[in-house]
This record gives sequence, C-alpha cells and structure tokens, in this order.
Amino acid sequence: MKFTRFSSLLFIVLLTAGVWSCGPSTKEEKNDEDFQTSEDALKSQIEVIIDNLPSPSEIPYLLESTGAEFNPGLVNDSKKADQYLTKNDKIALNLGIYATDIGYLSSYEKTQQAIEYLTACKSMADNLGVVGSFDLEILKKFEANIANKDSLAAMLDRSVQETHKYLTGDSRDKLAALIVTGSFVEGLYISTGVIKTYPKDLLPDDKRNLVLTPLMRVILEQEKSVDELLKMLGAMDQAAPVAEMVADLTALQASYRALNLEEKIRNNKANLVLTDKNLEDITAIAEKMRKTITG
Repeated sequence: MKFTRFSSLLFIVLLTAGVWSCGPSTKEEKNDEDFQTSEDALKSQIEVIIDNLPSPSEIPYLLESTGAEFNPGLVNDSKKADQYLTKNDKIALNLGIYATDIGYLSSYEKTQQAIEYLTACKSMADNLGVVGSFDLEILKKFEANIANKDSLAAMLDRSVQETHKYLTGDSRDKLAALIVTGSFVEGLYISTGVIKTYPKDLLPDDKRNLVLTPLMRVILEQEKSVDELLKMLGAMDQAAPVAEMVADLTALQASYRALNLEEKIRNNKANLVLTDKNLEDITAIAEKMRKTITG
C-alpha cells in the first residue's frame, strides 16, 4: 500500500495557500484590520480541521487492513470536471472531492487514473485563478514519483512554496473553506462507502465487524471535524451552497451526538460492538452531501 493521504492534504494546502496568499488592494486602515482579523480566524479554523482529519497514512492503511478491493464507484468521475467550471463555488468544492479521490486512487496504485484526476484538477485550479499549482512539469514529476512517498511529499512541498498570488477579492476565504469541506465530505463518503460495500458473505458477522472496527472508529472520530466545519461555514455568508452544506452538517452533527459511541468506548463498555447499523445515518448524510456537491 502506497502512502497517499499526505499527498491529498498537501494538495489541499497547496490550493489554499494560493487562496490565502492574495492580499486585498489598497483600502482604509480600519477595513484592512477588520478584514485581516476575519481572514486569520478563518485560516485558523481551516488549519484546525486539517489537524483533526485522519493522519496522513491512516485511511490507506485501514483500507488495506480491511482487505477491501478498490471500488471505482467511490470516486467522482474525472470527466465531470468540465461541468463544474461555470461557478467558482462548485469548482472549489469539487477540487476538495478530487484531492481526496487522488489519495484513494494512489493507495491502490491506480497511477494512470490519479494522473487523469490531477489533470482535471489543473483545469479547475486554473479556472479559479490558482495558476501555477499544477503545470505540465508538476504533472510529470507527480507521475514519476507517485510510488515514492518521500519524493512526492518534497515535490508537492516545493510546489506550495512556488504558488503565486492569483485569487483576489473577499471570496478567497470562502473558496479555501469550500475546498476543505469538499475534501472532508469525500473522505467520509469513501470511508463509509468501503464499509457499506464490504462483502457480507466474506466473513461471519462478528469477524467482519472486527475487521471493519478500526475504520468505523476513524469515522466516529470525525465528529470534532464536523463541529469545526460548522463553526467555519456558519460564520460565512449563508448563500448557496454554504447554507445547504450547513444544513447537512447540522444533521450530521446530530447523528454523531445521538450515537454517543465514543463516550461509551471511553467508559470501557466491553459489550459495545460497532456495526454497519451504527453508521447508517452518517452514511446516508455523507451520500447526500456528496451528491449535492458532485451532481
């Protein structure tokens, strides 16, 4: 299994670095200070969310440990990228989706498909004005190093440093937030999708649940990320698509609260067994959010 979650997170950081790096044009001193305070707060919230996502190698490792085969139905078709180019909000959300898809594809060594997704991301990033995030040279280097985690990380890190200031206007923080939101939704969608589609006749129920429990725990641990996403998006203009994301995340938050499984686990309830049924509501909401973003 190749290390890939790090590449996805670096991709997100690369894009949001381009988003955050743009300073406002000359304005009154007070407006500059207010804007900077708001921008710094949002950037901090995004960093908290990234910090609370599964660690770089965690999901690929857990996917491998379940023995689940690659499921092509869990990634968003890269050919749909062109249909997202009409609106910046849609581009940003689906850049997050594709970033996570690249990690899933790479973890199963689907190198050529990962390159196709990178190409789609280049087109989308260019349309957002984040020119320089991906060019032909970067794509070639990614392809050459996709099986080498250290070289890949170093290459993407250099790309972050070379990202130029392109996006302007007050929408840049919103776009950065939507990229992170899209990535979170896709990570939850793929994780719950692996559990939902894991063969039920491969192992007895008790052993099947035992194999899937580590991945289920990772999903349950995302409750804090949901809380942080709601704080971040709740502070933004509630026009579409933010309002719909907030509504769905609020429902997702309620589903997590209702389970209260992590507290039971901390209290050493030895008879607690995690099953697919525990995650039915979370899975349904993740599917709804993902369909909203990619549809």
